[in-house]
Amino acid sequence: MIDERMAEAINEQINAELYSAYIYYAMASWLEDQGLGGMARWMKAQTQEELFHADKFFDYVCERGGRVALAGIEGPPTEWESAAGVFAHAYEHEQYVTGRINDLMSLAIELEDYASVNFLQWFVEEQVEEEDNTSTIAEQVAMVEGTGQMLMLDREMGARVFTPPASGEED
Repeated sequence: MIDERMAEAINEQINAELYSAYIYYAMASWLEDQGLGGMARWMKAQTQEELFHADKFFDYVCERGGRVALAGIEGPPTEWESAAGVFAHAYEHEQYVTGRINDLMSLAIELEDYASVNFLQWFVEEQVEEEDNTSTIAEQVAMVEGTGQMLMLDREMGARVFTPPASGEED
């Protein structure tokens, strides 16, 4: 049975993951409106990834005998000054999520909840990848914004597709 404090903290994380999906969907909408369909597609794939993360947390709470308690999702920002601003915000958001995952890991260690420590390790590794990806793209978009290379980067980013990890890789 999962500790009540751990279940409550993971429920808050489920909300945070759903909010993350909401932010990325808002970013996709803004990018689409700017004629950057490839970057919008990248953000839609990111949205799906965040929903996958929320689902993973949801299933874990249930598997441990806890109850998922969904809360309202705050409305995301909907306007940015530039595509570079969108991706800089995405990077900042991933840093925020990393802090939340680290807090969950600290709680699991404090509670000596080794099942949760093991479960959360996947997210710790995932956040290293998330921060690396978003910081790299934020830098690239900032470098090419306002040039013809922006269209090439947009086209390249449009090739991204979300593929959930195969069974066994996700745990």
